[in-house]
Amino acid sequence: MTRVARATTPRGAEFSRSLRSWFRRHGRALPWRETRDPYKVLVSEAMLQQTQVARVVDYYERFLTRFPTLEALAKAAPRRVRESWDVLGYYARARNLHALSRTVTELPSDPDRLRALPGIGPYTAGAVASFAFERRAVLVDTNVARVIRRVFAPRADVKTAHGRKKIWALAEAVLPRTGKATWTHNQAIMELGALVCTARVAHCDRCPIRDTCRTGSRDQGSRNRGSRTPGSRRKRSRTA
Repeated sequence: MTRVARATTPRGAEFSRSLRSWFRRHGRALPWRETRDPYKVLVSEAMLQQTQVARVVDYYERFLTRFPTLEALAKAAPRRVRESWDVLGYYARARNLHALSRTVTELPSDPDRLRALPGIGPYTAGAVASFAFERRAVLVDTNVARVIRRVFAPRADVKTAHGRKKIWALAEAVLPRTGKATWTHNQAIMELGALVCTARVAHCDRCPIRDTCRTGSRDQGSRNRGSRTPGSRRKRSRTA
């Protein structure tokens, strides 16, 4: 993981402040946002991979009732873990979580140490460090990558290694200075990507960071120029 930058640009700071303010008013009440227990955060992150939030909510509490701690999960038979995961699919997530529980007795707070554990990649390491320990840790999932690219680097190609590296660097550069603020920032940017700046539609008209967004500002500017003169001719919009 790259070393965390200690400063951000004025534009990046404004982006984060607006994002956090919006989240405090509009963020969804989700059970894993009410805890700082590293194990519970890890379970939620494993479940949320490739699974919709609404579906995870139904099974998150059930799983934790059956396996309330890392130790309880470690003692469980593989069959019981798989049965508890059955409806969610993608069983490698359950196997990795079970293997991890038999490797350590407690989760470390450092992202690099977390990455050394079975089944934990860069995103999950950042998520656990940030959401459980309130560390100033960067994380980039699909939603975060989309928001960062649209706001700061519309031409970045996230399908390339160079593009992904750029997105991670930008995501790291706009983090707030403290871990507590970073918790809110990371939750907020993921929430924005899930609810407003979605893959199908970018709802720029109700986006809290449109004034700092290169994509949103460009689109708004185009609309303003197109409507400046009543008789002006508009270009035909292209479909995605």
